[in-house]
Amino acid sequence: MSAFIRNGWYMACWSHEVPEGGFLARRLLDRPWVIWRKSDGELVMMADRCPHRFVPLSRGGRDGDMMRCGYHGLAFDGAGNCAHNPFSGQPLDIAKVEVLPVVEKYTGVWFWPGDADKADPALIPDYSFIDHDRPLHRGTIKMDASYELVTDNLMDLSHAEFIHRESFGTNGALLACGEHEVIQEDDGAIWNNWTMPDSDPPAWAVPMLPEGAKTDQWLHMRWNAPSNLALYIGLARAGTDRKDMVVPLMGDPHILTPETATSTHYFYTHEPTPEAHALLEKAFLEEDHPTLHAQQEAMGDADFWDLRPVILPSDAGAIRVRRRMMQLRRAEAGEPVAAQ
Repeated sequence: MSAFIRNGWYMACWSHEVPEGGFLARRLLDRPWVIWRKSDGELVMMADRCPHRFVPLSRGGRDGDMMRCGYHGLAFDGAGNCAHNPFSGQPLDIAKVEVLPVVEKYTGVWFWPGDADKADPALIPDYSFIDHDRPLHRGTIKMDASYELVTDNLMDLSHAEFIHRESFGTNGALLACGEHEVIQEDDGAIWNNWTMPDSDPPAWAVPMLPEGAKTDQWLHMRWNAPSNLALYIGLARAGTDRKDMVVPLMGDPHILTPETATSTHYFYTHEPTPEAHALLEKAFLEEDHPTLHAQQEAMGDADFWDLRPVILPSDAGAIRVRRRMMQLRRAEAGEPVAAQ
């Protein structure tokens, strides 16, 4: 059974990561790919391997609306066909490169690695909250842990009280008065929701409020297959039925694409300020990443379930997602799938 779900939309990169007139080389789902734009703006995502002697096409370069191999000069068009053979001057029909369905949406480049006939762009999850004109930093980092471990981390935000105390901690509110629920929608989305009514504000919000003021906080994380998450953060003055917001409702993408079985591309956004960047770097690189990398190393090659993990009530959302991903992989492998 594959480590990855195939019939689903993954993000390959942010749109701005594809250089004009050039290409982006990136390993995705444990295979190398090159992503580039034709002169008319159409995106192309093709396997980064020439079918002649298997040299990466990324060692060559762009030649108009083609990628030309740097080893013997075969050039491939946006459909993956060898459109020019320098030894004959003609196309070479037997030489082809795999090309995946690709769509540009929500300022990102999305690809479908499975059955191309099922690649409906309407299935890309809703990230319209980042589709706006105001400045926004769109970033990418690599986590040295499997996409399932990173998903677990995001689907159980109770860890914020411990490893994010200096960045995004909730100042004890989640443990003191947190109310937890998991919701699965008809479209397959799974929500892991924490609500903290009449709670002490998080440290970053204290300067915005009168001394001793209480707040209603909520952290709602949405997961869509294969590994596309979004966090909605709310903070309102307590007793106002969420009408007196301390800050506007925030939506943050947490979009994960496997690099390999044990490493993950993590796509995120933040306000384009040095302070916001420093806070995200601290949370992701100094707090999350060391923990997840240590977890991955401690697990080694063992299967998550074979290790017989202890399950806490706060794990409910993460476990629901793991079971759903297992169902999807088994279905794609033609194995029996038990009802959830």
